This record gives sequence, C-alpha cells and structure tokens, in this order.
Amino acid sequence: MRTMLKSKIHRVMVTDTNLGYEGSITIDKSLLKSANILPYEKVEVLNLNNGARFETYAMPGGEGEIIVNGPAARLVVKGDVLIILSYVTVPDERAANLQPKLVFVDDKNRLLSKV
Repeated sequence: MRTMLKSKIHRVMVTDTNLGYEGSITIDKSLLKSANILPYEKVEVLNLNNGARFETYAMPGGEGEIIVNGPAARLVVKGDVLIILSYVTVPDERAANLQPKLVFVDDKNRLLSKV
C-alpha cells in the first residue's frame, strides 16, 4: 500500500480567519467538488507565505471563500496564499496509474482550470 496525492487546490488566497471556531478550513464548495474533496475529509494545508503546514478537515463554503478556522487560524493571515492537498492510500499496483485532481484558481479563488 502507498499513500498518494489525490487532490491539489493550487494557490488559493485566505479570505478570512475565525479563531473562535473549533477547527477546519472552509473552502468554496465548487473548488471542493472540482478537486474531489468531500466535506469533513482530512486535508493538508501549506502556507506559501510563511512555510506553515497543518492538517485539518474541509468544510464547504460560499463562492471564493477560503477561511481558516480554530487554532490553525494563528498560522495564516488574510491574503496568505495556500496549497490544499488530500491523499489516498491505494494498493501498489494502482499507485503508478493514479492521476490526482489538480485545481488552479485566479486571484479571486475562482476556478481557472482542472486537470
């Protein structure tokens, strides 16, 4: 068995933070669908501005929303650029042929393209 990249949402911009919420990252629901990430699915978040990396779970949000909630809100500020990843564990024979969903956005977190 190997753990492989399943989905990548590339270079989204943080639109808000909510330290008071229990946790999660709120992501535009259309981006979640494009990346094949389900609500409550575990994701890894990489902050391109400060190098922080953290794991949390995805929650569907409104158009263009990228909101980091709970303790992870201390790791980002509004305007930071993130990469959001999800992984899947597959048998070795399936790993070599796995094609992750790659989602690219514009500066308003709107879908530009997906591969």
